[in-house]
Amino acid sequence: MGSEVKTTPRAAPRKLTGKKQEIDEFIDQFEYFLFDCDGVLWQGDVLLPKVVETLDMLRNKGKKLVFVTNNSSKSREAYSKKFAKFGIPVSVDEVFGSSYSTAVAISRVYRMPPGKRVFVIGEEGVEHELAAEGIPFFGGSAPLPFPDDEVAEHVGPDPSVWAVVTGLDRKISYAKLAMAGGYLRDPDVHFFATNTDSTFPTHGKLLPGAGTCSAPLILMTGRTPTSFGKPSLAMMESIERKYSLDRSKACMVGDRLNTDIKFGLKSGLKGTLAVLTGVSTEAEILEAGEAGEGPDVYLDCLGDLLG
Repeated sequence: MGSEVKTTPRAAPRKLTGKKQEIDEFIDQFEYFLFDCDGVLWQGDVLLPKVVETLDMLRNKGKKLVFVTNNSSKSREAYSKKFAKFGIPVSVDEVFGSSYSTAVAISRVYRMPPGKRVFVIGEEGVEHELAAEGIPFFGGSAPLPFPDDEVAEHVGPDPSVWAVVTGLDRKISYAKLAMAGGYLRDPDVHFFATNTDSTFPTHGKLLPGAGTCSAPLILMTGRTPTSFGKPSLAMMESIERKYSLDRSKACMVGDRLNTDIKFGLKSGLKGTLAVLTGVSTEAEILEAGEAGEGPDVYLDCLGDLLG
């Protein structure tokens, strides 16, 4: 994998809401816009104001859009259906999720050997993308074939297990963690995470994220997973290859400093844009700017790009 891009001292974040000329000048710098979804385009099942019009405006200007999400619970196909429900025309190929990033890495970069399989702590999004890449797996949304109080009899090394993959699992259990921990005691078993977000925003609230599902295993085994979600450079390199993306012409748009904005900064993208409709607050953005870790610009909401 590539190394983190070195950056020069950066100016303080500028708020562009209500400044149409500056917004237009900012947009004109880029050929690609990479969008986070939850907290940027919508909150849960509620579409944020003027998102459809904003995306249409960017497309009409000839901008290329990629939707880069750490949400592992949905496959790219499921995400494209959610876009359609909101009246946003997005193809499956324009969606790049952490579950897809993980599956592609296992099959095309690590090249999992024949006869091996993956144990999953996660939901249908992970399962769908693993299956699409032809990767055998077990666990996940399927109930374990024994009562939880018998888990000790099923914990231990298994020569067929090549990796443990963790994503968001809203039905995580002690038994699942016990089994995963047992497999990971074998140093030859890979430990992968779709992402390590501590929380995710929905319905104006913050709920536990995928990182809370891998955290018990980190504590149990002392191992740290390789993550394929933002801000991982592995994800950026996959995006770069898939879309022939030129980082010097790309802008990352997100609501979260430690994933979206950090992703853009680590990857050396030309620009970063934060919105205040998700996780990070204006005070946090300004504080991060003082440390050289803030976005280039920020807006109250994505719809402000319309000026």
